[in-house]
Amino acid sequence: MNANRAPQLIALIALVAAAAVGMQALQGWTRARLGAQVAALAKPSDIRMIASATCVYCAQARDWFESNGVPFSECLIERDARCAETYAMLMAPGTPVLLVRGQRLVGFSAQAVSDALTQ
Repeated sequence: MNANRAPQLIALIALVAAAAVGMQALQGWTRARLGAQVAALAKPSDIRMIASATCVYCAQARDWFESNGVPFSECLIERDARCAETYAMLMAPGTPVLLVRGQRLVGFSAQAVSDALTQ
């Protein structure tokens, strides 16, 4: 490697690293802002999550709701026959299925939950 290029390469690596750290900070700030917004909008009966005991995405959604103080209810399709019946009726391709003020959301997106609460 040419000795003149080493400082340029180091500067480029530092720039890429700084951009990555900045993006992570922005995403964290956005998640926190969105969590506070959803917590302020949601009433205890507004969000129902139809989940599976083995669903990783259900666990992530549950953790997000709980860590942001968002009220929600949850049922597990393996343990609750009525929950499984509702899930089958919704013909969802997977879990979680969120019912947000009656609107069906498949999968978890904090932004989609926020949007459903503001409609």
